[in-house]
Amino acid sequence: MINIYLVRHGKTMFNTIGRAQGWSDTPLTADGELGVTELGIGFKEKKIKFDRAYSSDSGRTIQTMGFVLKYSDNENIPYKFDKRIREWCFGSFDGGYDGELFDGVLPRIFAEKGKSGKIRSYEEIAEAIYEVDTAGWAETWEELSGRIMTGFHDIAAESEKVAAKNIVIVSHGMTIGTFIKLLRPDLPRAYGLDNGSVTHLTYENGNFTVGEVGDMSYRKLGQNYLKHEK
Repeated sequence: MINIYLVRHGKTMFNTIGRAQGWSDTPLTADGELGVTELGIGFKEKKIKFDRAYSSDSGRTIQTMGFVLKYSDNENIPYKFDKRIREWCFGSFDGGYDGELFDGVLPRIFAEKGKSGKIRSYEEIAEAIYEVDTAGWAETWEELSGRIMTGFHDIAAESEKVAAKNIVIVSHGMTIGTFIKLLRPDLPRAYGLDNGSVTHLTYENGNFTVGEVGDMSYRKLGQNYLKHEK
């Protein structure tokens, strides 16, 4: 059985000013770097040794992984990038303000279709973004959900093949939320996962089991350690 520590990347410039990052990219802020330093220290304090590391190919996840591996004393382990676990692509809205897309454009689309209420499924949101994207970059729900599921499954299967016990994966907020919802449709939508949070999963014989979603205890442990060090 593999223990999977699925991390949302550290806080970035776009996260801070409320922009939809998607496939566009900005670096971690100073606070973001501190947060994932805390996370790495938290892993170290828990004496977690990783066998393998994976992230999307986005700069913010790569930067996050560097801090996590360094401060958890897990450097020099096998590390791979996988573009299938990137964030959603928001098409022509990539880099735009969250409010413009999620509180403006999408509600208008749903209203035009006669759909009331604010809570929408990931599938409805994905299809609405695809519909209004003028650049032709956004993914259909089938493309989006398919690449997320196969990406995480292939990572886990590869790790199982080499008898890994603990792996760390750095991905993105909506991608992680989508993956959890695909695995466990009965769970509430994991909206607003904190930067540097950890979602626990296990994998065995082709099956995932979902544990705690959005766990901040590792960061808090690292934060307490740094306070005492000062």
